[in-house]
Amino acid sequence: MDPYIGKMLDNRYEILELIGRGGMANVYKAKCHRLDRLVAVKILHSDLAQNADFRRRFMDESRAVAQLSHPNIVSVYDVSCSDDVDYIVMELIDGVTLKQYMERRGQMDWREALHFITQIMWGLSHAHSRGVIHRDIKPQNIMVLRDGSVRVADFGIACLADQGQTLTQETLGSVHYISPEQARGDRVDARSDIYSAGVVLYEMLTGKLPFQGDSAVSVAIQHLSAVPKAPRELNPDIPEALELICMKAMCPDISKRYQTADAMLDDLEKFRKDPAVDMDYIREDLKAAVVCQEPTQPLPTDRVAAVSRANSAVAQEEEDKKHSRKVVGLVIGGFALALVLIFVVFKLVAGGFDAGNGTASHQVPNLLGKTLEEAEALPEVKDIFRIEVLGTKPSDKYEPGQIVEQDPASGRSRKNNLVIKVYLCAQEDDTLMPTVVGKEFLMAKTELGNLHLDLDVQRAEAYSPDVPEGQVMQSSPAAGEPLNKGDTVVLTVSKGPETKPLTVPNFVTMHIDDAAQQAEALGLTVGEHQYEFSDKPEGTVIGQSIQQGTEVQSGTQIVFTVSKGASSAERVVVFDIPEQYRSDSNMKIEVMQDGSIIHSTYVDGGTASFTYTFHGSAGSTSTIKLYINGTEAVAQEITF
Repeated sequence: MDPYIGKMLDNRYEILELIGRGGMANVYKAKCHRLDRLVAVKILHSDLAQNADFRRRFMDESRAVAQLSHPNIVSVYDVSCSDDVDYIVMELIDGVTLKQYMERRGQMDWREALHFITQIMWGLSHAHSRGVIHRDIKPQNIMVLRDGSVRVADFGIACLADQGQTLTQETLGSVHYISPEQARGDRVDARSDIYSAGVVLYEMLTGKLPFQGDSAVSVAIQHLSAVPKAPRELNPDIPEALELICMKAMCPDISKRYQTADAMLDDLEKFRKDPAVDMDYIREDLKAAVVCQEPTQPLPTDRVAAVSRANSAVAQEEEDKKHSRKVVGLVIGGFALALVLIFVVFKLVAGGFDAGNGTASHQVPNLLGKTLEEAEALPEVKDIFRIEVLGTKPSDKYEPGQIVEQDPASGRSRKNNLVIKVYLCAQEDDTLMPTVVGKEFLMAKTELGNLHLDLDVQRAEAYSPDVPEGQVMQSSPAAGEPLNKGDTVVLTVSKGPETKPLTVPNFVTMHIDDAAQQAEALGLTVGEHQYEFSDKPEGTVIGQSIQQGTEVQSGTQIVFTVSKGASSAERVVVFDIPEQYRSDSNMKIEVMQDGSIIHSTYVDGGTASFTYTFHGSAGSTSTIKLYINGTEAVAQEITF
């Protein structure tokens, strides 16, 4: 049984249940009795609390996150460091991790990925502006709330930028998301967080990680030397500009990567306003990035051998941060192939590198302002490109029926994937409400935002026995009805099946087994019991956390207080042995309490006294007797 569940910390935080485990601490759901709210409490592992280094790192996290206050970062309410327990009190998030969300959704629509990465970068921008580097950005540390907003969580290995700590002194981030400089064990800064965020964006857009391997070591090496597939090669629906943003964030040359979160946010905002925006300047940066890369310096042979032996110990790094320390030594050693392979990093995105396969390259023509018929009749389109119409968008610049947006943008070169996706200018009244029923609220809201009508999208909620929780079950206006600029759209989201409230009965005086069985039959969840001494028989319920007559939802937790029986007391009695019982031979001593012999022994015949400790319930009385050689020698009554 968890030692903290049911306990009260600092006479304020009642620990209710375990909700997460980590390499340094466990996270519990708790109730703050002072402010009457639910919170999350992160408690340092008791064995680590004895280690001054772990304790320092735990409090470093406290100091780091205490500086931060931002809607895209999990809030910290309180910090406590004492001889008994070290803990941090944080905002309790009603949501799931981005990792869980991706596992459920699979490959995301690029619009949804844009929504998430923008919020992640807002949070990182704030943290970096306060000198705090996260160093473990990954989907498991990103929380997605029910309303679609995002919180960056778990600054468990964060550091203050001005402390100058290097990775070899601190915990390594999860290997699938670490930057090349982290993998080498170099000093890290805000740009390492940007690289990790780029990997998260890559995974959202493609449904795959850029690098996979049989071990943490092999994955870390790939961050230094391998070429990730271009996102559009895995998912052609991704706009080219968003692909370029992703690959710039993941650029292995730290000097060519986004230098700040704000710089990446600027490009994300440009793309949001115009998905067909020309970002050739990113392409040029990526071309320059592959020209010169410094080789990784090798380790001495004895250190390389030692690292090789660590390989098996890091295989589970993704689940436990502490395993990933094993990676550092190996990657610092590096490999000569890093210099060769890094030369072609991002060639699929940067362009200008001829694969030598003889495939002809075609330049994308400018289709803006042309009708579909005019575009398809162009010599540079006919028999070369296929035009795919994605829908209509309003425009003040073009006439109805003309192309207002294209992807890829004109001037790009293509050897394969010869499809140009376009939007046509909408008629004044021909923008219709799309079908969003059955979609997640966030995805539906993103889809409506891409209509560029400045719609006021509002959320309503209702119970539904058929529509899964979180999905849109109804829209107003309905699908197919006209939409105008500035219209209000109400999306009704399912809350899942309605659960009728139940009335909590009185469990006091029942035996705990019967009470627990009845509570579960009613639909309540029975928490860890609390035990107290009382005048009630042992096992009797003497208290319940929810008052009789209270209406609660099914699944609500109830905690019972159970009697341990009367509190135990003891009484030390010194018996004087009458002289007539003393002799030269040994004496047999027997002690009786309330008619039962409870102790028997032999003592020296000349013993003048005998001491014994009696036990009983507090406030009770007992008749005690001392027998010597089978004869009653002393009798008296005692009170506990």
